[in-house]
Amino acid sequence: MKKILAVETKLLLRDWPAIVFSLALPVGLLVILGQIPDLAKPNPEFGGQRFVDAQLPAQMILLALLTTSFTVLPGVLTAYREQGVLRRMSTTPVHPSRLLGAHLLINLGVAAVAIVLVIVAGWLAFGSTPPAQIFGFALVCLLGTAAMLAIGLVIASVAPNAKSAPGIGSIVMFPLMFVAGMWIPREIMPDTLRTVSDYSVVGPFINAMRDTWAGDWPQLPHLAVMLVGLALFGGLAVRLFRWE
Repeated sequence: MKKILAVETKLLLRDWPAIVFSLALPVGLLVILGQIPDLAKPNPEFGGQRFVDAQLPAQMILLALLTTSFTVLPGVLTAYREQGVLRRMSTTPVHPSRLLGAHLLINLGVAAVAIVLVIVAGWLAFGSTPPAQIFGFALVCLLGTAAMLAIGLVIASVAPNAKSAPGIGSIVMFPLMFVAGMWIPREIMPDTLRTVSDYSVVGPFINAMRDTWAGDWPQLPHLAVMLVGLALFGGLAVRLFRWE
């Protein structure tokens, strides 16, 4: 497993533009949007916090995770299937599932780097405070990232080829960004749309992030939705995934 992990890490680093994009896009948007004066004022809707202290970093972290899970991961795995890499591995003692596990670990690492970069960039650019409840924050990141990677595996399962995988991922990603409040704050969403957000993986992820930034432990319903999403999409990925 260690050897596979090392080799796949080197191969992924060769495709550095995709990695740089998934890391630079949320950091760049965070710095640009953080310069808007109104976003740096305390807002009672966020418990007196500034938008740049909780909501904006949480949204940029979500953007980084969605980009990694829905475009990078499906693109690599569908390319391997299309090129016959997985089929050839199935004839060796090394089961293809180890390759899948290696990519999950690598993308968890990429997600961790993106999260750290967003927090540090916000702190350096406009004094954004880091999450006050660090253990709850780590739990939310782990559950949320795993659930989104599971959705990415489902996309890799249904995508017919490597070229279509990122496109399918984008089609799924933008509606999820919308219900997460990326363009319209959840507080002013219609009740129906807010309910959809509450039962998506991304809505509870954003809410739980905001709670941990304020120093509170994430609410159990938010953790439960992410855990159910992980189990549901993880099971679906296992059932649908094609090695050849």
